[in-house]
Parts: sequence; C-alpha cells; structure tokens
Amino acid sequence: MKAIRRFTVRPVLPEPLRPLHELARNLRWSWHPATRELFRSADPGGWAAAAGDPVRLLGSVSAARLAELAADEEFLRRLTAAADDLGEYLRGPRWYQAQDGELPAAVAYFSPEFGVTAALPQYSGGLGILAGDHLKSASDLGVPLIGVGLLYRHGYFRQSLSSDGWQQEHYPVLDPNELPVALLREADGTPCVIRLALPGGRALRAHVWTAQVGRVPLLMLDSDVEENGPGERDVTDRLYGGGSEHRLLQEMLLGIGGVRAVRAYCRLTGHPEPEVFHTNEGHAGFLGLERIRELHDGGQEFDAALEAVRAGTVFTTHTPVPAGIDRFDRELVARHFGDGGELPGVDVERVLGLGLETYPGGEPNCFNMAVMGLRLAQRANGVSTLHGDVSRRMFAGLWPGFDPAEVPIASVTNGVHAPTWVAPEVVELGARALGARRTEDALSVGGAERWDAVADIPDPDIWQLRRVLRAQLVQEVRERLRASWRQRGADSAELGWIDGVLDPDVLTIGFARRVPSYKRLTLMLRDRDRLMELLTHPERPVQIVVAGKAHPADDGGKRLIQELVRFADDPRVRHRIVFLPDYGMAMAQKLYPGCDVWLNNPLRPLEACGTSGMKAALNGCLNLSVLDGWWDEWFEPDFGWAIPTADGAAADEDRRDDLEAAALYELIEDRVAPRFYDRDGAGLPGRWIEMVRRTLTTLGPKVLAGRMVREYVERLYAPAARAHRALGPDTARELAGWKARVRAAWPRVAVDHVEVGQVGGTAELGATLALRVTAALGDLGPDDVEVQAVAGRVDSDDTIADAQVFPLKPAGGPDLEGRWVYEGPLALDRTGAFGYTVRVLPAHRLLASGADLGLVALPSGGTEEGGVLMR
Repeated sequence: MKAIRRFTVRPVLPEPLRPLHELARNLRWSWHPATRELFRSADPGGWAAAAGDPVRLLGSVSAARLAELAADEEFLRRLTAAADDLGEYLRGPRWYQAQDGELPAAVAYFSPEFGVTAALPQYSGGLGILAGDHLKSASDLGVPLIGVGLLYRHGYFRQSLSSDGWQQEHYPVLDPNELPVALLREADGTPCVIRLALPGGRALRAHVWTAQVGRVPLLMLDSDVEENGPGERDVTDRLYGGGSEHRLLQEMLLGIGGVRAVRAYCRLTGHPEPEVFHTNEGHAGFLGLERIRELHDGGQEFDAALEAVRAGTVFTTHTPVPAGIDRFDRELVARHFGDGGELPGVDVERVLGLGLETYPGGEPNCFNMAVMGLRLAQRANGVSTLHGDVSRRMFAGLWPGFDPAEVPIASVTNGVHAPTWVAPEVVELGARALGARRTEDALSVGGAERWDAVADIPDPDIWQLRRVLRAQLVQEVRERLRASWRQRGADSAELGWIDGVLDPDVLTIGFARRVPSYKRLTLMLRDRDRLMELLTHPERPVQIVVAGKAHPADDGGKRLIQELVRFADDPRVRHRIVFLPDYGMAMAQKLYPGCDVWLNNPLRPLEACGTSGMKAALNGCLNLSVLDGWWDEWFEPDFGWAIPTADGAAADEDRRDDLEAAALYELIEDRVAPRFYDRDGAGLPGRWIEMVRRTLTTLGPKVLAGRMVREYVERLYAPAARAHRALGPDTARELAGWKARVRAAWPRVAVDHVEVGQVGGTAELGATLALRVTAALGDLGPDDVEVQAVAGRVDSDDTIADAQVFPLKPAGGPDLEGRWVYEGPLALDRTGAFGYTVRVLPAHRLLASGADLGLVALPSGGTEEGGVLMR
C-alpha cells in the first residue's frame, strides 16, 4: 500500500546537541572536513546510509544514540569547537571586508542550476557546478552574494544502464523537508509567496526555499504549491525538461520571480539590497525586465529605466555555439508579456526588442535569451580567454562596424572551489608542509606565494599520496561497477571478475563529463585494436575510468555511451576500462584525486572552459587535453600534454577524428606511459613527480574559484556598482535622452576628409605623423563624440591587427556645413607593413565602452585623403 501523504518527522535534539541543527543546515559542512567528521562519528553506519548528508543522518539517529552523545564530553567538546568555528566563519571579517574602494553592498547571482553538494541535487553539469563553486568561494572571501535559482522536485535524472548498455533515466521525487533547506516565511509565519501573471488571468505562484551556503543565502523558487493549477505546479518539475513554453515559464520564474524573491528576502531578513545583478547564462535574463518594471512603476520612463538596469548588470555567457542558447518564438514571448501577462503597461514591442535577433544573420522572429542578456547588461564576459574571443565573434552582429576584438565582451576564466574538490589526503599533506591555516588560505583565497612551499614536499611523500588515492579509486570503481552490473540484471555469482578490475599500480586515465557529441566520448575508440594494445601492454599498461550522462532527449549521446559500454564489457579489456553510470558530485570527488591523467578531447573551440581538469589538477593529476578552454590559456609542457588538433581537416569530420585519435594514442604510448613507468633506484618516477609538483605550484593558484571571484569583484562587480550609483533617476533620464538624440543624428555623422603630414622626413620607427581629419557631426557636437585614429600592422588585405587607438582633438569648426576639424599625432612604433584609419564614436562619461551603442562612422570609399600610405 502507498501512503496518501508523506511528511518528515524531525528529531528533537537534546539541549547539549542543539548546535548540530545549525551545523547540518549550513552547507559549509560540505567543504569543511572537521564538521563532516563530527557527523560521521555521531553514527558511522547512519552516515554511510545517509550518503554523507547530515540532515538525513539526524533524521535517522536513534533517541538512545542521541542521549549517549549528549553525555559524551569528548563529542560535546568537538561540537562546541565546530559551532564556534562556524560562528567565526559566518561573522568574522574576510578578504572582501579588507578591500579598499566602493564595493557593492550586495550582489544577486542568478543561475538555472546550482551544484553545491550531492545532498542538494539541483545541477546537471558544469554550469551548475561552476555556480555552486562561485557561491562557496564568495562565502570564503566574504563577498555579500545572494544566490537565486529554482528548486526542481525531480532534480536532474539518475542514470543506470540496461543489459545492452543503453542509458536509462530515473527521476526520484525530492521532498524539500528532507533537504538542507528552509521555507522563507513572512513575519506572521505564513510561507512567502511569489506570484507571476500568466495569460488568461491565470497566475504562477511559488514558494521560496533558502539554503545557507556558508555566508551566502541561496534562494530557490518552487512552483509545486497547492494554489497552482496542475500545469503551473509542474513548472519546476525537472531541470531542462519540457517543451518551449515550459522552458519559458521556468526562465520567467527564475528571472522575474527571482528578483521578487530577492526583494522579499531582503525585506524579511534585513539583508542589504543588491546593487549588482549577475546573470549566469541567458536562462535568467528576464531579471532585467523585472527590474525595469520596478523602476517603471516608480515613475521612470522605459528608456531611463533600461539605462539604470544596464548599469548594474553583469552577464556571463557559457556557450561557444549558437545552438547552445535558449531561443523562443516571438509570438510565444509576446503572449506572456504586456496587458494580460507580465509587465502590464509596458509596450510588448519594447520587451521583444531586447531579445529579437534583429541583426545581420539573425532570425528576426526569434527571441534569443543570450541576446537579451547582452542588451540588458553593461558588462559581459566569457569564461576563458579563448571563449571570450569566440564570444566576441559569435555576437559581433550586435555591434556592427566594430572588429570582433572590440566587441565589449571580456573574459574571466572559470575556477573551482578547492576545499570541495581537493581530497582530504592532499589537504593533510599540504598542512604538514605549509601549516593548517596557510593551507586553508591557499585553497580558498589563492595567491602563488601560498603554494610555493609545495616545492619542498619530498618525492616519496608525493608518490605515496598518489598511490593511496589511486588505490581508493580502484576500490570505489569496483563497488560502483558491481552495483551497476546488478542493476543490469547480473547475478552476484557471475561477478567475481570485478575483484580484479583495475590495478592500484597501473597508470590511470580519467574521462568524465556530459556527453554531447562535441566532447567526443568515443574518440578513444577510433582504433580499437590500438586502444587494446595500450590497455594490455605487458610493461606499460593503461587503465581508463569513464563516466558521463547524455541528455534524456539526446539519442545520439546515448548511442555513444552504449558504444563505449559495449567495448568496456569485452572480457579481454574489462579489467582495464570501465564505464560508471550516474556521474555526479559524489562520484567526481573520488574520481578526480584517484586518476593520474585527466583526458579531455573536445572539438576545438567548443569547450567554453571545462573545469573538470582543474579539479583533477588540484589533486596532482596531470592533464592530457586538446588546447581548448582553460587548457589553451595555461598549458605548459612542464605539467601536461596538448593533443594536436587537425584544424586543416575540419571539413572532413572522419579524417579529423582519425588524425586526432592517432595523436592521442601516440602521446599516451610514447610520452605519457613511459614517463609514468620510468623509475629510479628507489622505485620513484622522478620526472612524473616533478610534473605533479609543477601542476600544484603553477596551476594551483590559477584554477581556484577564489581567484575567479576576486576577478569578478575587481573587474566587474565594483565597476557595475559604481555605474549603478551614478545612474540615479535624473542621470538615467539624461543618458537615455542623449542616446536617443545620438541615434537619431548618427546617419548624418561622417568622416569627410583625412590628411596626413609626415614629421621628421621619413617613415621610420620612432617618427610621428600629423593627422588632420574633417568630420561631419550633423546635429551633434564635439562633446557627443570621440574622433580616433586606429593604427597597427596590416596584412595583405589591409586589415589592421594589434590595433592601437590614438584620440584626436578638435582644432576648429564648425564650418558652414557643420563640419569639424580634428588633429593629433600618430606614432610609428613598429616596423613592417603599417596602416591606419580614422573613425567617429559616440562618447559620454557614463558609457562603459565606446562600442556601447554599436554606432561608428568610418571613412567611405569616397572620402578624400591626402598624404602618404606606408607599406
């Protein structure tokens, strides 16, 4: 029989044990070893059964055991120490509080998924893990962040395999009352309700659940409330599930409802209101519309409200391909806004204009969430240097007339939260060498000087650590593999071979990630005979651990998994290669430390960043990767290997994959394996250990989420907060009016005449040219524009590379036709083919970039020019 209703009966903790409740409810335990060990010691068997979740553990501990713990002075002493440590962590000053300058009072960080801990399964892959690491690092640094997401009742799917290796999905029901979250309540104790208007007079209501991530509150909206109709209740059913309207409602709830949840949370708790809103990928882009509505309802015109919102908004894009962006039909979006929907009183065409692809190459009737994110944010970034370049090219249509290099999309390379991903054994070794506090600072705040002491750790200690971690992984793999085969229908009696799967002394390669086609899960299978030779080499064998999930609707990805599983099932190699189903945070925390080499072979440049290799590196694992994402930025031969890419064969996919797979086999066979098995008289692989050491000392400080969050604060959040403060109602109205005037006048702005006079006789390095430019400004004046010379090396097509900008100053005008003269020097600071052009840009003290309006006037084919051209 099934229960007609389910609820959770919470234990009543004895008074001495009451601090356990706060320790369990604050997710800092997920990255704080001492707190986790405290809970484990309370009931070791229950801790294992609860999968390391303190909330579930406390719900299962017997009253007798609780009474026993309440009388255990040693346990109470440790409990007091843990509670005091948490209190100091939550209330003491940290990095942010020691910074000079006007930093934002608070930042709201929106993401469709958050991977904080396996006990709160609200993530599917890298985007969510990155968002969780961002929150945890912000907490460690003291950044006053508020996280905003959705609470999915089924989370992301659990994965198993059928008998023939086909991926199967399972969606467990999550009860918020059994999760480390609390319901946000009004002062009278009733649940806080967020409401969105839907077409036809319907409403979408949501409760707000809060998870405490160290110092950072994470607000998650949940539409599974009784007042909703069946369709509305299911809006937050699954992560990335459903059709277009379902996804649109999810994203409206995340963006619009998320802002309303933030307002409610600040009202009820006294938390400072955010000055900066950070949109992590386009899914949350509607947050800008809600903030415009707030200002519009307060009396500001739409254009002025738009400028005020843009000033305090940061947008991060994570996709390097247009297909990875959520796009909706124009009519679907229009139906949900304006009168009868959200933002009544605001012309729906103004809403649509923010997201429609009204640029060359776009689809005019397509509403693009990333395009809206960029139009609503004054500051934007990609997630690695290479991805920033790819993003500038991908979105260049929004800034016509500008070279991709000048598109205002910066880059902040992702990082990972070391206390979450570094194995306790690695932390302990570091603490012996650096000291406990210095190790904690090295992992959370970063800084190269904190990592230098790793160089002094003796070779035997490093190698012993690697052997211990590898042996732990072997044991973990065998347990998971046995469970997987039982799910596939095997009997225990036929699984004795699993006791010989993997070898603690064999070179171990890891590959684990989502399984879209561009990540090329099966590239290693291109030449199966050669792979078999590598796996079974008599002197230098290799073993490979693979994990990953395909999207439930991606049959192509599922076929890739099945292909690899069937290869791994072969009795000839099944002791050397395994596929582990249900890849998630809990598995990853065992997998990264235990591997010797982390493999990544995406199609370049389709990996925006790729942080799994960072997590492996922090545990002394070496990277073997295509030069994509972060590896393109930081690779050095001293601590890893680069897989060559067959860029010239890009048109023929099969040939490209054949060439890159052959390069992968050669690297493993000729360089990776020999270095691992090359031992000295003491049995130590000295050159391998040195690469491990260089990985830790050189990559360690770079790949930290602490470094990443510090960059966001200094390069994006602080400037956004200053811009937000500068744009009060009057200033925003002034800026909006100025932009409207400039746009109306711009068709009459032109470069009419360019003269150059040579100073110093010849065009030699160090000489200076005198430029004289006549520009028509129409109804604009010199205060509205900047006239620039742009110069640098040129190629055979006269395209300027490595351009430098030289501002020119007004020297006279206007003449009878409204033209102004600008003059200035142009330094010849490089040899070789050299060229220049001139241009006119809008200029205003409140613009973040000269490209902000996407307007530029360049010399036309008929522009008069006098002087010399140097080649």
